[in-house]
Amino acid sequence: MSSTTRRTVTRSTVTRRTARALAVATAAAAATALLTVPALAAAPQHAGGEVPGSGAPVFVQSDNTAGNTVIAYHRNADGTLSQAGSYATGGLGGVLAGSAVDHLASEGSLVLDQRHQLLYAVNAASDTVTVFAVHGDRLRRVQVVSSGGEFPVSVAVHGNLVYVANALDGGSIQGFARVGDRLVRIPSWHRDLNLDPSATPQFTHTPGQIGFTPDGSELIVTTKAAANTIDVFPLSGSGAPASEPVVTSTPGAVPFGFAFDPAGRLQVTEAGPNAVATFTVGRHGALTAVGQLATGQAATCWITATGDHLYASNAGSGSLSGFGAAAPGALTPLGATATDGGTVDAAASSDGHYLYAQTGAKGVVDEFRVARDGSLTAIGSVTVPGAVGGEGIAAG
Repeated sequence: MSSTTRRTVTRSTVTRRTARALAVATAAAAATALLTVPALAAAPQHAGGEVPGSGAPVFVQSDNTAGNTVIAYHRNADGTLSQAGSYATGGLGGVLAGSAVDHLASEGSLVLDQRHQLLYAVNAASDTVTVFAVHGDRLRRVQVVSSGGEFPVSVAVHGNLVYVANALDGGSIQGFARVGDRLVRIPSWHRDLNLDPSATPQFTHTPGQIGFTPDGSELIVTTKAAANTIDVFPLSGSGAPASEPVVTSTPGAVPFGFAFDPAGRLQVTEAGPNAVATFTVGRHGALTAVGQLATGQAATCWITATGDHLYASNAGSGSLSGFGAAAPGALTPLGATATDGGTVDAAASSDGHYLYAQTGAKGVVDEFRVARDGSLTAIGSVTVPGAVGGEGIAAG
């Protein structure tokens, strides 16, 4: 795999970047009304017998085209889930052409900012992002804001910076500054990805995920089969992305989702060879390939990290592939665990004891207990209302 640098910028500390971002956001606050769609009060419907806020929550996005919703679940003492409420996002879910169990064909469409107790959900067909305030397992919708592009599919959060990846019209990224519980879109923090907008099928030729490096100095975007690249945008002191990304070409790999292991290595799912590829991130966004490990499964597209373990979702096999990441160098395979059909995005509880896998064939979330050695034990499942083909899951 080769790496080509288009442009780089000097890194700055996260503290300085956050301060500058807030300064820009404050100056732009007067434009907020022009950049947001008025947010109506969400009307939750709570399940009987639950004690709101009594356990760490799990949130699942339906991506329903008739009206997108986030379903809140209470996590019981044994790790199983009980529905606590259903919340309208104020937007519509979307479906990329060619998709079956993964209508957004992306990772990170629902993101929980635990530090600030905010939840971000994409409304792909409405070109908007919804901001919810989180109160235990209850949500309060506070804002619906333009995504700055067409068909948002992935959200990234670091400190007071939020970025969104838009999938259509050639793909783009758009940056925001968080001010309180609201987002202010910064027009100059928009970058086109310049992908072929006519490439088909859509679900394999659109961006897969956007995310920050652990120190927040760079943004990473995967392009799947649209360009077979991993694009890294170094960020300026204010949080603005470089005018052009540092591009790592991965021919035929179809880079999709990614996560960082405890050593700070980038772990990327490759849907082409059905593998997980390991990279180190160097100065100014250059990637160095470390290794690649095949899953032996089909449609390896999503990946979740918890502690020293990683779990890749295999949509075509209905399974999760586990890996150990504690040792330096290559990952250690832990084998595959069966799920319901169409395994898509997954999320681990903040304590690392439980893993929740969203499956798109029937809109089911499978629940697993995580052992110290990384093995998974099935403990139950829940069916998410209106979520067949849906994507987006986040756990507290």
